[in-house]
Amino acid sequence: SPDCSFTCHYRCRALVRLDCSGPPSAGDEDDGNEHVLEKDTNVDEPSEWEKTELDQAQVEQRIKEYNSQINSNLFMSLNKDGSYTGFIKVQLKLVRPVSVPATKRVPSLQAGRPHPQGVKRRTSFYLPKGTVKHLHILSHTRASEVIDALLRKFTVIDNPRKFALFERSEKDEQVYLRKLGDDEQPLRLRLLAGPSEKVLSFILKENETGEVNWDAFTLPELHNFLLILQREEEEHVRRLRHRYARCRQKMQEAL
Repeated sequence: SPDCSFTCHYRCRALVRLDCSGPPSAGDEDDGNEHVLEKDTNVDEPSEWEKTELDQAQVEQRIKEYNSQINSNLFMSLNKDGSYTGFIKVQLKLVRPVSVPATKRVPSLQAGRPHPQGVKRRTSFYLPKGTVKHLHILSHTRASEVIDALLRKFTVIDNPRKFALFERSEKDEQVYLRKLGDDEQPLRLRLLAGPSEKVLSFILKENETGEVNWDAFTLPELHNFLLILQREEEEHVRRLRHRYARCRQKMQEAL
């Protein structure tokens, strides 16, 4: 696509449903600085507001302050039961492709069936760079539920355990990233930090845990990984053999 540069198979192009029109988002403009700032990134650095506790009156006051500072209609509102609702913006920074469902209609093999039979299939593509989504959530909505909601919005059928929600903040020309726990409440963090995206923003990324959770992948994906590993190994061996063959040839020429 010329608008967002997403990648997919030619035959799958008609199956992709993404609104990619319009100018590039502000998220694209940050990438140049992001690379420089990421050199000093601290992962899992605790936030100033992470352990802050508010009573009902303080929550109400914070909501009023928050709503007075925003330049849009994405207000927070206090509910009668003491909870509150509002919006969070999540930027999707995914390096690997995601899988979405595709239904291929095939003729029925059984006579007398009036309708064709649907066969479930999947296709993979890269989400456009800088994809951003606003979600309307409750104060008690957990980070794991935000991930589930984002995957549903984009009809992604990959296992949610492959992804993690991060909070990102900038301070003294450093970028601080912290992976949210499953039970953390993003809207509460948004309220405590205020509306500034520099003070706090949310990013959906691959869940890099240090060890790959192979159980989260499907059998076709695992078979593809094995094929890729085999091809990489064969290419590595080919280059090594070529290198040693050249060395041997040089020695024979010298002899």
